[in-house]
Amino acid sequence: MTALTEHLPPDEPLAPLSAATRRRAIVACLLGNLFELFDFGVYGYFAIQIGKAIFPSTDPVVSLLASFATYGVGFLMRPVGAMVLGSYGDRHGRKAALAFTITLMAVATGLTGLVPSYAAIGIWAPVCLVICRLLQGFSTGGEWGGATTFLVEHAPPGRRGFYGSLQQVSTGLAQILAISTALVLNTVLSTPNLEAWGWRLPFLAGFILAPIGYYLRSRVEESPEFVATARAKRIPVAPLRTALTVHRNAVLTCFGVTMIWTVSSYVFITFLPTYATQSLHMAPIVALGGTIWASITSTIVVPLSGLASDRWGRGPMVISAVGFALFSIPLFMLLSQAQSFAALATVAVIAGALYGLYNGAAPNALCTLFPTTVRYTALSVGYNGAVMIFGGFAPFIATMLVRETGSPIAPSFYVTACALASLLVLVWPRRNQVFAH
Repeated sequence: MTALTEHLPPDEPLAPLSAATRRRAIVACLLGNLFELFDFGVYGYFAIQIGKAIFPSTDPVVSLLASFATYGVGFLMRPVGAMVLGSYGDRHGRKAALAFTITLMAVATGLTGLVPSYAAIGIWAPVCLVICRLLQGFSTGGEWGGATTFLVEHAPPGRRGFYGSLQQVSTGLAQILAISTALVLNTVLSTPNLEAWGWRLPFLAGFILAPIGYYLRSRVEESPEFVATARAKRIPVAPLRTALTVHRNAVLTCFGVTMIWTVSSYVFITFLPTYATQSLHMAPIVALGGTIWASITSTIVVPLSGLASDRWGRGPMVISAVGFALFSIPLFMLLSQAQSFAALATVAVIAGALYGLYNGAAPNALCTLFPTTVRYTALSVGYNGAVMIFGGFAPFIATMLVRETGSPIAPSFYVTACALASLLVLVWPRRNQVFAH
């Protein structure tokens, strides 16, 4: 039994959460998630500048590929973080695990901003950058599953879909903040200054966010479902083993459902500004200004999708997967032919709406796959496994597809294939049996 419940009689009923207590928990979780995912994701919007500083090359595409490869390296540690931090969260509480993740992320992000350039320390520059990304990836591996579990377990009856979607609202706001930061720095700084030191500024903010995030998360109430589980002495000795054996099919379902979710985000939001700049030769300000509409649209649609999922389950996810399967290729064709801000914004809005539909309904749909005892671990492992394999290297894969095929619409083939795979998991009868809806 954990320390937070040792002083309570096992048969004493849990007091219902007050509205104020629930509100504090939600705000702390959402702000922490926003800080952490901003720290992890902002790298993608400075990939060109990081590539020039840490991976200099006479071929800018080679430099960019090295930068995106390092971006993807962070995702290799996400399943490890999911296993370690997920197990810790299922054994000792969501609150303690989430306080640790945000502290580690903020410190690793701040250190990223201090990594010297290749010109200063040679090969040690990329080595240091990779270490920072590995620490960030480890932290993020425990963040998403923990934050989602924490929110859903604080939800009142009949509102779990909406509460789960709030986690993705904070993710959308983190993306908007990251893109806005890149847009502002590209506007106010000259190209030489941005490449020399400007790209470091968002990372150095991690040192400021660390104490704020820890303070917020260390002062909230633990998940009531976890407290009930701990008091009933049902805390598993080995959550990871239980998740991968007893709940193996549910973990695989979580993995398959996440494929299009993560790929659509990293192609249509993270990769799109770089694609518009490198392949379509748009100005960075135009590329960032157009792409930000994907995050804005998604953030608006997410809570609506969460509300809809409380009534219709995973229906919004099915609609979204069908949409990405049908429209990804036409959207890239439109963008490659028009090569304008209007076309980029149009593509961003349509992709953002489809992504928002999936984004709002998926958190609770995946939480329903698992019992409270192993939810943090199983959710984190299934989700982060798919993110590592399909999402983290999506910008690298998309860049390679354009380079090797010579086709500007090549990234859409990857999105379409993943959409079809996730759609199959969503509608396949045998897989449907593991969903609660």
